This record gives sequence, C-alpha cells and structure tokens, in this order.
Amino acid sequence: MGFTKTIKNIWSVEDLRKRIGITLLLVIIYRFGCYVVLPGINPDELLALKNFTADGLMQLLDMFSGGAFSQASIFALGIMPYITASIVIQLLGMVLPAFQKMQREGESGRMKLNQYTRYLTVIILLLQGPAYLMNLKYQVQAAGGHVEMGFWTVAFMTIVLAAGSMFIMWLGERIDQKGVGNGISFIILIGIIARLPEAFIQEFTGRLMNSQGGGLVLFLVEIIILLAVIAGAVLLVQGTRKVPVQYAKRVVGNKQYGGARQYIPLKVNAAGVMPIIFAQAIMFIPVTLVGFSTNHTGFFGALTDMYGFWYNFIYFIMIVAFTYFYTAITVRPAQMAEDMKRNNGFIPGIKPGKPTVDYLDSIMSRITLPGSIFLGIVAILPAIAHICGLNRNFASFFGGTSLLILVGVVLDTLRIIEGHLLMRHYDGLMKDGRIKGRTTGNGAF
Repeated sequence: MGFTKTIKNIWSVEDLRKRIGITLLLVIIYRFGCYVVLPGINPDELLALKNFTADGLMQLLDMFSGGAFSQASIFALGIMPYITASIVIQLLGMVLPAFQKMQREGESGRMKLNQYTRYLTVIILLLQGPAYLMNLKYQVQAAGGHVEMGFWTVAFMTIVLAAGSMFIMWLGERIDQKGVGNGISFIILIGIIARLPEAFIQEFTGRLMNSQGGGLVLFLVEIIILLAVIAGAVLLVQGTRKVPVQYAKRVVGNKQYGGARQYIPLKVNAAGVMPIIFAQAIMFIPVTLVGFSTNHTGFFGALTDMYGFWYNFIYFIMIVAFTYFYTAITVRPAQMAEDMKRNNGFIPGIKPGKPTVDYLDSIMSRITLPGSIFLGIVAILPAIAHICGLNRNFASFFGGTSLLILVGVVLDTLRIIEGHLLMRHYDGLMKDGRIKGRTTGNGAF
C-alpha cells in the first residue's frame, strides 16, 4: 500500500508528472538515436567492433554511450567528450587564477565556465571523431567488410558525430530544465541500464543450460550477492564523517545572529568514480602498446590480461593513489577553514586558522583510506565475478564504474523527486528519513 500511495502522490503533483513525462520522452529520443547507424556503414559488419569494445576503456566508452559506440551510431562518441572537457575545466579551476575567479563569481561565472566547457567539448569531438572512424574502418576490414573513408567522408562523418554528441548535451540540459534534473548523469544511467536486461538474460540462460545442474540455485546466489554489493555501494556513496562547527553569537541592533551548531559532512569517498576512470585510462596504455607488438609475453603481456592477478593488483593500487590525489584537489581544508572564520565559525576545541586546516586535513586523510580501499575492491569485483564463472556482461554490474554511477544517480533522482513531494506537503519516499544523495561532486562525477 505504501508504494501505491507514493505513486499516487507523484501522479497527483502536476508539475512532477509533467517533468517525469518529459524526461521519458527525451530518453526515448536518445535511445532511438543510439540505433541510427552512420551513413555508409553496414550494421552487419560491426561484429569486430563489438568484440573490440568488450573490455577495458573501450567498454567504458561503450557503456557511457549506451552501446552506440559499438553500433557505429550517430551518438557513438556519446557524452564522454563533454565529461572529459568538464574534468579539464575543473582541474584548470584548481591551478589557474582566472578560472578560480570565475568559480567565485556565482551564476555569471558558472555560465562562463559552461561556455568554455562547450567550446572544449567541440575541440575534443573534432579530434576524437577521425580517430573513431579510422578504428571503425580497421575493425570493419578485419571482419572482411569494406567501408570508404576518404577525406571528405571522414570530414562529413566527424561533423555528424560531433552534432550527435552536442545533441545529447542538449537533451541533458532539457532534462535539467524541464525534466527531473541531473540530466547528463541521467543519460549515462540510461546507457548503463540499457545493457542490464541482455546481460541478465544471458546469465540466466547460461545457468539453466549448465549441464552440471544447480544452475538456478547459483543464479539466485549471484542475485543475492549483487544486492549485497549494491548495498555496499550505497554506503560508499552516502558515507560521511560529520565535523561539528560552532558559530559565535553576534548582536546587530536588537537581533541576535549565530550561536547555532552545524555540521560539515566530509565524504568518505569524495573522489566519486574519477579514480576508477583515471586508472582504467592508464591501464589501457600497456594493452595498446602490446597490441602493436608481436611479443605478448612478460610483465607487460601480463598487464593485458584484465582478469589476471597483476593487472588487478596494479589497478587496485592506482585507484587508492588516485583517490587520495583527486580528493586532495577537490576538497580544500584551507578554503573550508577560511569560510568558517569569515562566518565567525570554529570547530570546538580547535583554534581557527592553521590548526583548523590541519585538523580537517587529518580527518580527510583518515576517512579517505578506508574509502579508497573499498573503492578499489568495488572496482576489481567484476574481474573476480568473471573468474568465478559469471558472464562477462553480467559481471560488469558487480562493481566498477557502472555500479557506482547507477547507485549515485538513482539516489540523486529519488532525492529530487522526494524534494518535490515534501515541498507540496506529501509524504516522502522513505518513512525513516530523507534520502541522501551525493553531497559533493558534479553530476555523475
């Protein structure tokens, strides 16, 4: 009855009903475009490209594009160039004073940064488009097919691919403005969920066809383990350490300000999924180098085995290191201490200034260690699941980028919907408290 009542409450809010309907319409348009193949490409000759995107960074790109990358769709480059541009602009804001100034200018500065992000996205698209087309030509020829890739053909298809990615950005912005919000992240979520039914069916049929028997029981055990992993991912996304902040009392005229105690929520995993993406990009380098070599043995050859010990061990260490790195450049204890001092706030028992900075830095260091280790374990869980006999596509949902993005975006979307319900004096989605989304980060990251 509780779930039915919640659905009725959602449907009774006209604005929320319209937003959900617009979001579904835009999602349908996006999914339709994922199946529109580039002109001049025979879809029957794309088997080699699908095999090429089955693992590693190519699998990540294919996941972010909702399968459009492996289908040579007009949306093949997906939203990844925009994400790359956003990360670059974010990093520039850490080191360049001009970008730091724009970050402090409020809404006008945000609009300028968004405009620079779009310009950089176009530049990245114009570079990635020809590279994707050359790889497409190679994969089609490897499958025994033929595709013409002259200069003007490449130029035309690059424009089509760039326009497709910019259209996805436009869809994401419309979901932000007219839909349920969190547009870019929501599009990535749809791309991930689109792969789930096929992976689920493949694993289910594979277990039923197991000649040794007990396949259905094993499948149920896998589902239980998957639910446990999802619960752990929720804790990783939501986990915080609250630091109490006391604000001093101020009397202005006849009114008193301040005096209240608040809390700063420091994230256990402030880096989000970025350490996994960075580590995957670097681990793809030896795979590429060995691909150009005839010698696939030795240490670098072992790094090409994405289900081997050395690959996953180094992958795990890099994720822990990148978690500390990305947390250091995104969480700024000095800025937090300055903001507290400016607002007459202080941490009880800690002197303002450098002692506060050192205290916040020590807390972040302590809580980042377990968060980074847990993130590394989540990242290598798909490899462990595949070694244990799970289908490769189904195993990818046991951890890694796909699971963390899925959990984070779902929580954020539910929090937005709950906000609409509570604002109109309806019961929220949870009876035991408010849904907590990701309190830091931007979009999916």
